[in-house]
Amino acid sequence: MFPGDPVPASAPASTIAIEGYNVLQITLGTHTGTHVDAPYHVRPNGARVDQLPIDRFVAPAAIVDLRDRPPRSAIRRSDLAGTPWPSGGAAVLHTGWSVHRGTPRYFDHPFLTPDAAQLLLDAGVRTLALDTPNPDPTHLDGSGPARLPVHGLVAEAGGIIVENLTALERIDFADPWLSVLPLRIAGADGGPCRAVAFTILG
Repeated sequence: MFPGDPVPASAPASTIAIEGYNVLQITLGTHTGTHVDAPYHVRPNGARVDQLPIDRFVAPAAIVDLRDRPPRSAIRRSDLAGTPWPSGGAAVLHTGWSVHRGTPRYFDHPFLTPDAAQLLLDAGVRTLALDTPNPDPTHLDGSGPARLPVHGLVAEAGGIIVENLTALERIDFADPWLSVLPLRIAGADGGPCRAVAFTILG
């Protein structure tokens, strides 16, 4: 969980023993676990989850290996320039930082510079996906509103950000597609998703 976000909880609402069927009640924020940020997350007039085209959530992907970087190191334009990014597709940044989930170190993740994000957007990328909690540097010092320049650039382009991916090392096949479909909640600023990489045969 990002500090300060709603803490997820679940409890039985109905049970087979009493009502004859099971129903689970869940409470969670829109940015719980692996999730999608819609433009409305950082832009007052940005598109909501239910207003985005489906190709933001299911798209061809290119993965760049950025592992073994030190804490709070910058991912720069030069780190991404040699990758053929799919226009209209997804850029997946594999930092390996998901191994730190559940520890304070998770929030000392590598981050994307605005110039590097602009390179992706100029290449036609509209889905930015990472195995970190944030493409921008995370500051937990309570020193005022969040500073989210990369979020702002992606939102302005009508794109989405996918955060907290895991197991990217298991994508060992060529030409992957990425599916990050959230629930289509009217007016939502984002939503948890089940992230899946797959290949299209034939």
